[in-house]
Amino acid sequence: MPNFEEKQKVVDDIRQKMEGSTGIIIADYRGLTVSQDTNLRVELRQAGIEYRVLKNTMVRRAADEMGLEGLESVLKGPTAVAFSPDPVAPAKILMEFSKKNKSLKIKAGIVEGRVIGPEMIKNLAELPSREVLLSQVAAGLQAPIQGMVNVLQGPILKMGYALEEVRKLKETQA
Repeated sequence: MPNFEEKQKVVDDIRQKMEGSTGIIIADYRGLTVSQDTNLRVELRQAGIEYRVLKNTMVRRAADEMGLEGLESVLKGPTAVAFSPDPVAPAKILMEFSKKNKSLKIKAGIVEGRVIGPEMIKNLAELPSREVLLSQVAAGLQAPIQGMVNVLQGPILKMGYALEEVRKLKETQA
């Protein structure tokens, strides 16, 4: 049986992972086959997400040390935790996996230090990826600039047409 120092090291490790992650999903993996669990782990690892089965008491203690409230009710039964620097990626992968494998149950999540329920995780999973959101923001920022360029080009183009007409007129007079 591990002593207090060993348990505290585990709690410290969990707390550090929680503090270093903007997206954390807590799930009940009970009922998954070994191959399903392996497939899930591979998919999460490829996305840069750490997925671990943890003791509820250890997660609870780490959350308490962080001052995080609202996890007590979900830390019952088997618990797997996905840690990610991206808040959307683990939600997308785990929600998609749970649709195909009804045994995986999403219990809760922590996004940027706030506990959210399964319904909010579902909403989060439906968001576009970070890259898509950034490109949409960039396009939104570019649109007014492009409009201003078009507005400013109008008088310049008109002046160019006028100068061309003057040139043609001078050629006909010469």
